[in-house]
Amino acid sequence: MTDIEDIIAKLQRFSWPDYGVFIAMFVICIMIGIYFGFMNRSLSESDYLMGGRNMLILPIALSLVASFISGITLLGLPTEVYSYGVQYLYVSLGVIAMGVVMGVFYLPVFHQLNITSTYEYLESRFDRRLRMYGSVMFAIMNVAYLPIVIYVPALAFNQVTGVAVHTITPIVCIICIFYTSLGGIRAVVWTDVVQTVSMVGALILVAVKGSHDIGGAGVVLKNAWETNRIEGPDLSINPTVRHTLWSQLIGGVVYWTQTNAVSQNMIQRYLALPTLRAARLALCIFCCGVLLMMALCGYNGLLIYATYKNCDPLTTKLAKARDQLLPLFVMDTLGDYPGLTGLFIAGVFSAALSSLSTCLNSMSAVVLEDFVKPFVKRPLTDKAINWVMRSVVVGMGALCVCLVYVVEHMGTVLQLTMSLEAITNGPLFGIFTIGILMPWISGNAALTGGVVGVIAMSWISLKAQWAIASGAIKYQTKLINVDQCDYHFDHTGSSMSPANMTNLNAAADEIFPLYRISYMWYTCLGTLITIFIAILYSGIAGGHNTKSVDPELLTPCIRKYVRSRGEYIKKPHTNDVPLQMRVGADEVAL
Repeated sequence: MTDIEDIIAKLQRFSWPDYGVFIAMFVICIMIGIYFGFMNRSLSESDYLMGGRNMLILPIALSLVASFISGITLLGLPTEVYSYGVQYLYVSLGVIAMGVVMGVFYLPVFHQLNITSTYEYLESRFDRRLRMYGSVMFAIMNVAYLPIVIYVPALAFNQVTGVAVHTITPIVCIICIFYTSLGGIRAVVWTDVVQTVSMVGALILVAVKGSHDIGGAGVVLKNAWETNRIEGPDLSINPTVRHTLWSQLIGGVVYWTQTNAVSQNMIQRYLALPTLRAARLALCIFCCGVLLMMALCGYNGLLIYATYKNCDPLTTKLAKARDQLLPLFVMDTLGDYPGLTGLFIAGVFSAALSSLSTCLNSMSAVVLEDFVKPFVKRPLTDKAINWVMRSVVVGMGALCVCLVYVVEHMGTVLQLTMSLEAITNGPLFGIFTIGILMPWISGNAALTGGVVGVIAMSWISLKAQWAIASGAIKYQTKLINVDQCDYHFDHTGSSMSPANMTNLNAAADEIFPLYRISYMWYTCLGTLITIFIAILYSGIAGGHNTKSVDPELLTPCIRKYVRSRGEYIKKPHTNDVPLQMRVGADEVAL
């Protein structure tokens, strides 16, 4: 029998054609950045951040798909399905519901206001404190999220080449910073189009070749069915169950709506389209694209199980980290075909580059609009604006490279990402929901709810992550075994005795139930805490006069209840709009 080290060395055979395909993808991204940067030297703020608000529907929709389907999903979702089955994929119901909720309630409000930063809305609806709160929460979330985005494809590259994670991550960041800072959102969107094609092509290639090698898709589905990896939705109402129909539908729709409807990373692309109808069409295409990508990732997870069902590479440490499972499978399946492995790794890096460039461009918009412009006495010159926007891109990219050292010690990325995001995303979504749907709640009440929500979710999420990292909480996987491995490996810890499993379950039962709640409920829980505290505050301190709320700041189905009666003060939506008063249907500039 062969030693595992020999197997690993054999699989790390990234050839020159593979490197050529991999480098070609980066060259295309750089050329797009140069085109939009140097070919349009008079790049205004509107062009840099919003694409002149006249971009095309299909590129924007593909860009949205590429930005959301990061390397975290591309590598984490197949591992999730391999280990736990298809329960997570029922979140697709939440994706569909999100499309309806966002298109009806949220998107019409933001698109009509003609804003650049989503958090400008919070100042118009409440006051500047809420705008700063939202901007700070967004910045914190991005700082926590981006290092994970960079780390994941570096893991994949390490698995197939042996090149250290901290060697490749600075190179990737420098390339991304270059084309993002040069070309702005147009460069981001069009590189996303290239990267989306690369991602879909890589996933389809792996699925077709892998299925052919083991006898077809029927074999894949048969093995998955026999081990309960394909099963109906879990109807349990226990919130500590990791994935149930209710956590995927209710928790999923809140998570996806927050991420897609009020996060600057995503909404900035919708606002770059000229009309609300175009934005809604892009939303429909986005939902279809995400469902396709999730289906491909899920199928590849079942395919990996069918291939390794008798010798689990996670147990034998053939894959040293859980999120290296798909790259291992790719090398095993495509390694003999020069260039194909490079195409797959290019697809993984495409997902990462898309998410990274999107976040960097969005951060430049938020810093400029929310942290700089409100605090300067004189309007900024075009030169100063360009300096601020590009400095943010460079600074954030450098910070993310440094934080990769922290991320590599924090475990499986799919659950980790959703858990940490919920600390800020849930309360922030609660505040936006209050603003759009609840005109009687004041800024003080909303801010109090948001602060309490962040504190509560920080405590719950971090305590839960600590319990998972320490082994006190461990989720039982579907059937795996190592009975028929054809290589030697260290059997220490490769199996768990019934006694150890019993002790583990007992330790988990001793943990406070709130810390054992499924991570799929985190964003929903943070939203509900924020809204509940805001309503409670309003009940104690008194509600807000609904006549003082501009109906344009409310979702269309609420506007009719506050429109046309009494007076209200219309707050400015941008810094250069005069304060106005509306009396009945007439508006008079003060």
